[in-house]
Amino acid sequence: MLPLALSNGDVILIVFFIALPIAALAFAGAGAVYKEIGKGAFAMDHEMHPARGGAGEQVSQQVQEAEIRQMLEAKAFRQAQRGEQALDVEAEMTKLMSPKVEVRADPALVEEVRQLVVARNQRRLRSGKEPLDVEVEIARQLRDLEGLGQ
Repeated sequence: MLPLALSNGDVILIVFFIALPIAALAFAGAGAVYKEIGKGAFAMDHEMHPARGGAGEQVSQQVQEAEIRQMLEAKAFRQAQRGEQALDVEAEMTKLMSPKVEVRADPALVEEVRQLVVARNQRRLRSGKEPLDVEVEIARQLRDLEGLGQ
């Protein structure tokens, strides 16, 4: 019997031709896996539904006010420590908690945006979502539109 002697080149070619079909099958089978990236139970591809009930919203408003007050008091304390004039916490709270609705735009544009917001609110109500505050949403959309022409 003749001894079987393979050169390095022969071994490389044999390994290559064995690994090639295995790699091709793995590559072909992996195509569907990449389509699933970003999907599933933990994906953020849906809108968060707010908790129903009025008490939760009232509590969160109170928590928000308490946190804002705490930050303003800390800022006033730091200013007093540095020898600066301390911040008026109550005046700053009133300014921060007041709704910011400034509409300085063409009245026809404001009316058109109002109609769009009202229509959006009607769609939200039909789908079971909470309606948006019309005046605040008008102001937000007009602010968004200001930067479009630049």
